[in-house]
Amino acid sequence: MITAENLNKSYGSLHVLRDISLTIGQGEVVSIVGPSGAGKTTLLQILGTLDRPDSGSLRYADTEVSALREKDLARFRNERIGFVFQAHHLLPEFSALENVCIPALIGGTPMAEAKERAMELLALLRVDNRAAHKPAALSGGEQQRVAVARALVNRPMAVLADEPSGNLDTAHARELHQLFFSLRDQLRQTFVIVTHNPELADMADRRITIRDGRSSEQ
Repeated sequence: MITAENLNKSYGSLHVLRDISLTIGQGEVVSIVGPSGAGKTTLLQILGTLDRPDSGSLRYADTEVSALREKDLARFRNERIGFVFQAHHLLPEFSALENVCIPALIGGTPMAEAKERAMELLALLRVDNRAAHKPAALSGGEQQRVAVARALVNRPMAVLADEPSGNLDTAHARELHQLFFSLRDQLRQTFVIVTHNPELADMADRRITIRDGRSSEQ
């Protein structure tokens, strides 16, 4: 479903990614690991179309996204890719429900439909009883579940996560890890996860290691 071929990325004289090629299928949970500064986040940003490679190609199913113009790329990103970050990035002035609705509303979904979908996801993630609460009233684990619901609201082809459990204690981190696999089983959802957490990396269907800008796979 996701196919990257010979991705290269440099910042000045620093060659961050060197001929990275990978394929990720629907319903897979894939972890990306490696030492700090190896290029993991840069790879995730390119896979998420937040940055462009200097060379190489990126395809989601039948769409060659590396060839899209910026306006079309922004629409594709909103409709087809979900994001979960270490920092939850929930907007503090909005409720949990409103935060989840935002990507759907940006994509043109009517308010009533967006709210219905958001509530379904909050219920699936067992935080529907917190829907009216603003982020400051939620625990770290609850905030991250809301962030996962937000990532899923547009039924994306893939959810890309960058250190999603990095700010959680051990118990909540394990709950989040199990949640990813539950969503994979229930929704056939694809996850690509950059992580330093060895437990999460080992749970994944496949592990891609980035070292010195090159990839290897287990």
